[in-house]
Amino acid sequence: MSHIATILLLGSGELGREFTISAKRLGARVIACDSYDDAPAMQVADGREVFSMLDGEALRAAALRHQPDLIVPEIEAIRTEVLGDLEAQGFTVVPSARAAQLTMNRDAIRDLAAGELGLVTSRYAYATSLAEAEQAARTIGYPLVMKPVMSSSGKGQSKLESPEDLAAAWDYAVANMRGDRARVICEAFIAFDYEITLLTVRHRGGISFCPPIGHRQERGDYRESWQPAAMSAAALARAQEMAARIVTALEGKGRGWGLYGVEFFVARTSAGGEEVIFSELSPRPHDTGMVTLASQDLSEFDLHARAILGLPVPASITARPAASAVILAERNSEAFAYTGLAEALALGDTDVRIFGKPVTRPWRRMGVALARAENTEAAVSLAKRAAAQIRITHG
Repeated sequence: MSHIATILLLGSGELGREFTISAKRLGARVIACDSYDDAPAMQVADGREVFSMLDGEALRAAALRHQPDLIVPEIEAIRTEVLGDLEAQGFTVVPSARAAQLTMNRDAIRDLAAGELGLVTSRYAYATSLAEAEQAARTIGYPLVMKPVMSSSGKGQSKLESPEDLAAAWDYAVANMRGDRARVICEAFIAFDYEITLLTVRHRGGISFCPPIGHRQERGDYRESWQPAAMSAAALARAQEMAARIVTALEGKGRGWGLYGVEFFVARTSAGGEEVIFSELSPRPHDTGMVTLASQDLSEFDLHARAILGLPVPASITARPAASAVILAERNSEAFAYTGLAEALALGDTDVRIFGKPVTRPWRRMGVALARAENTEAAVSLAKRAAAQIRITHG
């Protein structure tokens, strides 16, 4: 056999593309699956399957056809009960079918974090109708944040300042939800000072943490990320303790190995400390972690591949100051090109990843600029300058 493992990758976006490259460098064979052809990971994979991840029978058929050693979800919108069935039949789901089932839905992972594990979270309530959302808002108060229990990259998320915002926010959440459940989570807005992603790696040797990643969002989606993010030793220790508890709880019947993106809000207290508040979790590489392509010797994709393949992962992971800045599309198009690549790379200590998505649409991430500098502030500035050089032109 010419490969060490066959991987069935469910979802083939930009994160899947980078993971595929990392896995193939280690000798794995990757079958990339997505709902549309020529998705980014398909362009570098060994094979491809085109079907909706919410089509349970198609998902089951793909697994039975390819007999993968590992089934690796890259997106949230998957028929997770089929993953549970496949795991029960002896397939290895990464990191586990339980992790996929709970994190596909914000309500399930929030109930685990707050209800079962007692992690610090914002106050929250669920709603399946506008009337229930109105009741939730009365209970929680304003300002609040409303978002679908199943979505990705901040889609469907709104901040509400008053009852007048409710109807539009509900419509926006339902229009941008993934899956077939019209359900939202309403949570108290937290006046945090900053937010981080703590990449947490569960592997054969235990649990390792990457240095924290800071990020800035617009429209519920990240625009820049940087590493290492400055935070107190006490706050970092608290975040690591919470992250370790929740990733361990997601093991289920699987091994639980893999990289998790655990998100936290951090708010400074009047006493001079920092309160760490759990926000969300993704049991896979995280979009803000694209910065690790420049900041770490082993990127988040390398670490995910090593962990799921049972290969050694360093106990201590360090990062040099670096940043990422996204390259966004502005319109719908199937005929487009990129300009400014030479100018972006001529800035020095910069790099660019073009994702290879076959169509553009407003606000769609089409690439990312990476930069290194003497500190994260300078790296963010340089990454933004590099991203600004890249233009998407339409024929």
